[in-house]
Amino acid sequence: MAPILSANPTVTLTPEPLTPENFAQFGTAVVSPLPRELNIAPQPSSLPPHNPIPVLANQNSALKYSPISPLLDCYTNACPSRQPSEAHMTMFCCFPRNLRTVSTGPQLPDRDVFDVRILERHPFTNQTFIPIDLSAHSKVGDGEEEPLFLVVVAPTLKGKTATAKNEAGEMVTVRDPPDLNNVKAFVARGGQAVTYGVGTWHAPMVVLGRRRVDFVVVQFVNGVGDEDCQEAAFGEGVVVDLGRKGQLGRVEKGPRLWSAKL
Repeated sequence: MAPILSANPTVTLTPEPLTPENFAQFGTAVVSPLPRELNIAPQPSSLPPHNPIPVLANQNSALKYSPISPLLDCYTNACPSRQPSEAHMTMFCCFPRNLRTVSTGPQLPDRDVFDVRILERHPFTNQTFIPIDLSAHSKVGDGEEEPLFLVVVAPTLKGKTATAKNEAGEMVTVRDPPDLNNVKAFVARGGQAVTYGVGTWHAPMVVLGRRRVDFVVVQFVNGVGDEDCQEAAFGEGVVVDLGRKGQLGRVEKGPRLWSAKL
């Protein structure tokens, strides 16, 4: 059980679409740089400037962008145990989360919200979540849903401490706690991956909608629990407002919910 922080926050978040620019301080948002309708490999010189610069590959049938997201191993000479680490690739099969309904008044529609109750961080590695098996959502038409997941992150208060209560009811100290005054939320589409930066506090994966999403997860681990993952919980107070009840992820005529220029 994660220690519960003594100071509970009161924050209501309005999520933003996940883009490389607005997520940069927390890690890397991995998004295809090409429009979805492009199906013939172009010459790299004909494309808008991009970093990294693409090169033709696979007998000129592909564009290779490298590197797109770092693989960072900060265990060596940094973790207290000095236990060596190794790269791990795992799978998280994430099921849709239950949302809470909030009534905002007799003349206003009910809204869906998600209550964030816990954050975790990996102090010596970054961690990448890559969604797979989205073929059922390759074509999204009017009234259909597409897979969405919620990314909730907070900076680390480096060098600071916070008090918390553990499972035994004892007061403990949490070092480098999350900065709950600067929590942010982002909504990602199924065609995006996300890399949480080293030491970035984040919520466990939150799948929205009605369909399970499976993620391949890449990170380094050394098998020492508190060095691989640290957690901090809070009773209540961090709420993500997801908008009108029942409309999450639906594609209606007109702009998409959580639309972003990808």
